Amino acid sequence: MDAAGTAPPLDRSRVAALHERERSRFIADHPKSGALFERARESLLEGVPMNWMVKWAGAYPTFVAEARGAHFVDVDGHEYVDFCLGDTGAMAGHGPSSTIAAVERQLRRGITHMLPTEDAIAAGEELQRRFGLRYWQFTVTATDANRFSIRLARMITGRSKIVVHNFCYHGSVDEAFASLTSTGEVEARRGNIGPPVNPAETTRVVEFNDLPALEAALADQQVAAVLMEPALTNVGIVLPEPGYLDGVRKLTAENGTLLIVDETPTICAGPGGATAAWGLQPDMLVIGKTIGGGIPAGTYGFTEEVGDRVSAGIELEDSDVGGIGGTLAGYALSMAAVRATLTEVMTPKAYDHMIPLAKRWAAGVEGALEARSVPWHVTRLGCRAEYHFMPTRPRNGSEQYAHGDFELERFLHLYALNRGILLTPFHNMALMSPATTEADVDRHTQVFSAALDELF
Repeated sequence: MDAAGTAPPLDRSRVAALHERERSRFIADHPKSGALFERARESLLEGVPMNWMVKWAGAYPTFVAEARGAHFVDVDGHEYVDFCLGDTGAMAGHGPSSTIAAVERQLRRGITHMLPTEDAIAAGEELQRRFGLRYWQFTVTATDANRFSIRLARMITGRSKIVVHNFCYHGSVDEAFASLTSTGEVEARRGNIGPPVNPAETTRVVEFNDLPALEAALADQQVAAVLMEPALTNVGIVLPEPGYLDGVRKLTAENGTLLIVDETPTICAGPGGATAAWGLQPDMLVIGKTIGGGIPAGTYGFTEEVGDRVSAGIELEDSDVGGIGGTLAGYALSMAAVRATLTEVMTPKAYDHMIPLAKRWAAGVEGALEARSVPWHVTRLGCRAEYHFMPTRPRNGSEQYAHGDFELERFLHLYALNRGILLTPFHNMALMSPATTEADVDRHTQVFSAALDELF
């Protein structure tokens, strides 16, 4: 600590040396994962089944042997507390018993047959109760749900443009992979692979918490929909300022623009996501991953008015060729999983357990930072929380992105991994499940504190 009472600046050579030490430890402790990785490189591009898996901290990904609740065991026999939880895909915990039982029953009755089951009705009724929207449709992923919602919004408004927030995340939706240049122009976001068109042709981008910018983007009434997360999450948690979400609703309504709320990452706010917790009134709402308890599933809902306009705009003969659907959308196995997960696992009682744990996690991290005078900030949203490499809460995606530190992040993630803690690979986020315990949270606090002692 320096004379001013704050932690000294990071010594980058020390970070690099510590990272190399942890990398060597990882290799020594994970020989079976290493062997599987070498084998995988013969058939899988870069040795992984999906390209983003190369981003895990370590010399190669940890291969999983089994997972239960909030823990998993790798092929080398190491057990981990899982705070990533499939980046909300396993937010219900790994293998929740009610979901497994429902899936097992349905497996014996048929997996998919392009016909509805009663489970779909029950799932729709539960979503209606939680979010207050009249009609629901099901997909395989939230990306599909977002994509279909955008297409429907364009159809019923007759408009072509979509508005998103800078550094938003809505799955692999083309319109959302856009960002702002330093001069305020729309461009393909860094890492956007093979965009079909210049995103400026389809998308307008505004900063989160900037109502004047949104007002300007909607002024010519060419925008079909604003697609938004109630709080940014993938770039790092960025919370809405007081009045911002109300302002978004007011501006969209005044300009005849539909408001699509993507609750996929913000279902952590409560049983009805941020929509119920914060009293939002979207025209359409999307959610995925979490609702299936690990079985692929997504859904999108809309008001009765939107539903009537959609029905009026689609001829029966064209209902299977409009770019909306898929033969596995709403398939029987997923509907069984969704019904069980929503009604028996991700219940209000579960959130009463998870949210206090996130508060405990945040308090542990804050205490460790304060004890060492490290100028980082912790933000919590329901049952998830994360730390930012900046002294105050970020106001928008650009501010959070500017304070990113890939090198430091990878060291901290690898340090935690080597000591039995898994964090989300894309940012410093921890998510609680119904199976997470106080001991799990306190274990992270201990490991995080030790990492800070090595750094500062």
